[in-house]
Amino acid sequence: MIKKFLMTPGPTQIPPQVLLAMARPIIHHRTGEYSQLFARVNDNLKYVFQTKNEVLSFASSGTGGMESAVANLCSPGDRVLVAAAGKFGERWRDLAAAYGLDCRYLEYDYGRLVDPDDISRSLEADPGIKAVFVTHSETSTGVVNDMKAIGAAVAGNAAVLVCDSISGMGSAEIRTDAWGVDVVVAGSQKALMIPPGMAFVSVSSKAWALAEQSTSPKFYFDWLKARKGLSQPQPTTAFTPAVSLVVGLDAALSLIREEGLENLFARHIILGRACRAAIKALGLELFSPDDDRSSSVTAIRIPDGIEDGKLRGLTRDKFGVQLAGGQGPVKGKIFRIGHCGYYNYTDIIVAITALELALKELGQPVELGSGIGAAEKVFAESLA
Repeated sequence: MIKKFLMTPGPTQIPPQVLLAMARPIIHHRTGEYSQLFARVNDNLKYVFQTKNEVLSFASSGTGGMESAVANLCSPGDRVLVAAAGKFGERWRDLAAAYGLDCRYLEYDYGRLVDPDDISRSLEADPGIKAVFVTHSETSTGVVNDMKAIGAAVAGNAAVLVCDSISGMGSAEIRTDAWGVDVVVAGSQKALMIPPGMAFVSVSSKAWALAEQSTSPKFYFDWLKARKGLSQPQPTTAFTPAVSLVVGLDAALSLIREEGLENLFARHIILGRACRAAIKALGLELFSPDDDRSSSVTAIRIPDGIEDGKLRGLTRDKFGVQLAGGQGPVKGKIFRIGHCGYYNYTDIIVAITALELALKELGQPVELGSGIGAAEKVFAESLA
């Protein structure tokens, strides 16, 4: 028997309380019972997003939430700015093209951070830019951009700031209101600890003003319809929601409330530190930055002479640990260990154990236990 551990940055492991909640008999979505549940979920989403703005919910992947932002904020021909340093930053560019926008594009090498000064200069050079699209936690590289600094760069301009925090929400801190982020998109299958299938979008008053003027085609992802449903005496969604996922989300958000945001972010920081310490102790090279913002996923360069498929296949099939591969131009060059959501120190130890054994079997000169020891030292210091 092989006990399986999912150590990818999405989908992530699901707490048993959430699984049990989703196993309950389904309820109808046009009832007072569901409206009470949905209202509670909305309040707790505001807590996690750190916002007073309404948070819209859609039955879709996180990409659906991203598309809703482009469709509702912009009209064909609008000038927008996209800053991308990875696969998911590039998705903003592709969505802008799909909706006929005039896209100014700041492109960075995979593994780099977006430079807030570049955004400031771009907005100064072109005051007609209506929206700035960035990625908070760039899952493809392990990089977490400085949303506080980016928010300051956009502040005072006419443009709205739109952020993909699909893998960051609940693991890498983002203070939506305090940092001036007008629109934040999140997804269900990362640190919010439920299965794939839901997207969430917080919308500021500045962003609502643009949404009311947008002429881009939209139907299911129409924010005005979603807002109307939230404003009912018994809050609801415009269309059929993913009822069982919302029930699971209610349980997951209760766990987050119980832990508290300060403790939640501290836990993820420690997990990231321990993972990076283990990787360095094994003589491997980090691809993601060695700083505390990299708390959602750790990206590692694959050593020379080791094949990505063989390494991750061995950790999965022989040792039961599923790791993630690289994407885009770094496919086959890096692998990734996810630790956003329902993870603690034992999960990191298991993942590093499987990695050490796999590397050893593939002929990589590693000292068994060195990575585990480095991770344990981080945990011991944090628990002291």
